[in-house]
Amino acid sequence: MKKRLLLLALAAGLSLPSAAVDLAAEQVPPERETGVINSRYLLMDANGRAVSNQDFRGRFQLLTFGYTYCPDVCPTTLAEMAMVINRLGKDAEALQALFITVDPERDTVDTLRSYVAFFDPRIIALTGSPALVRKAADNFKVRYEKVREPDAPPDQYAVDHSAGMILLGPDGRFIRKFAYAMPAAQIAEHVLDMMASNGLRRAPASK
Repeated sequence: MKKRLLLLALAAGLSLPSAAVDLAAEQVPPERETGVINSRYLLMDANGRAVSNQDFRGRFQLLTFGYTYCPDVCPTTLAEMAMVINRLGKDAEALQALFITVDPERDTVDTLRSYVAFFDPRIIALTGSPALVRKAADNFKVRYEKVREPDAPPDQYAVDHSAGMILLGPDGRFIRKFAYAMPAAQIAEHVLDMMASNGLRRAPASK
């Protein structure tokens, strides 16, 4: 799996997969979404600890939904997320990056732990029961559905899902969505601006 992820991560820096984004690139201006996004979630990290949006109060949260069997969108997004974290420099201490699986049946905690660590060990993977994952996705207006070829075994399927990243503020509330394919530099700039406006900016962004 690591070899496949490495190739995809390298490709992410060069081009963006065209398949990415039936459900993905919903580029509605973020201002129009404020007030309809419910940022609550109650899930579990790779250590079995219950985690909610309130557990990171005082820090920003940058999160995305996906799954470890994802062939292109998720590796690309996590590679971008890792770049955002690195561009924040010391200010990354005021941010928690999160990856929420939309495939809790197949994505075990061990698989999730190693998957996100490949991109950046500071990213935390979250999972939960199918019902709790669905509730979290619904709250964030994230859509996903299994797609299975005819006559395929029950455990062989893809998951079509919304892509992009979501930013929550230090109070755990929704701030905005970043569309899939937005460059990491632009995302980092937006995050740093929000940190500055909340008095959490510590250092210049790394180049």
